[in-house]
Amino acid sequence: MKTKVFVRREDALKKTFKGVNLDSLAVGEKSMVTKMNYVKGNFATLHTHPHEQCGYVISGEYRLIVDGEEKIDVIMRPGDTYAIPGNTPHSFEVIEGGEVIDVFTPHREDYL
Repeated sequence: MKTKVFVRREDALKKTFKGVNLDSLAVGEKSMVTKMNYVKGNFATLHTHPHEQCGYVISGEYRLIVDGEEKIDVIMRPGDTYAIPGNTPHSFEVIEGGEVIDVFTPHREDYL
């Protein structure tokens, strides 16, 4: 995968993954940044992936459930952040549409 050190908003790779529109942004050697563009009703059922996932809520309202060593069931609002270890079951429900920045390590090849 080729790194993308700098990406202008208008040059972001636009993708739709499981019904969610996202923008793939900067791509480093080991990590990548995405902006998720959620609409009310988007839902990711309980799932796992090998990637560590860290996020920052820009706008909207979401329910996050993490079923790892630390059990979490929380409503997230703008300014909230999260870090989900790889291979940890989690789900994500959109209560009010908005934008979330996610950083994945390693790359999510399915987002590129």
